[in-house]
Amino acid sequence: MSAELYHTELVARARQAFGEGRLPAAAASITLDNPLCGDRVTLDLETGDGTVTAIGHEVKGCLLCAASAATIAEFGRDRSPAELREMDAAARALMKDGTPVPEKFAALRVFSPVHASKSRRDCVLLPFEALGKALDAAF
Repeated sequence: MSAELYHTELVARARQAFGEGRLPAAAASITLDNPLCGDRVTLDLETGDGTVTAIGHEVKGCLLCAASAATIAEFGRDRSPAELREMDAAARALMKDGTPVPEKFAALRVFSPVHASKSRRDCVLLPFEALGKALDAAF
């Protein structure tokens, strides 16, 4: 493992596994696979009053995918669909060209070193892809 890519904060985020587990009253559930690396993520959204009130996930995959899903679950709850789409765009821009992350999504900075490893970017983005599809289904 690359010490720079899998730094202490990222490993801790994955191990914390915030939001791990399925949500029984989910307004939307999406499962996606990355056939190139074998990652699989299921993302559940609970909604209320026009916001996402809870995000649950089940990840069968690498540490990067698990950390990404945990980040979405922790920092994405109680946000509007527009804010979550903005968070998704910030993550995609970070992975694509290293665009600095806005302060309101500072939690995404933990993924900054992944930008330099093209083959690992999709591991971070798979949960965000699931988030976008779940938002489409729920709203």
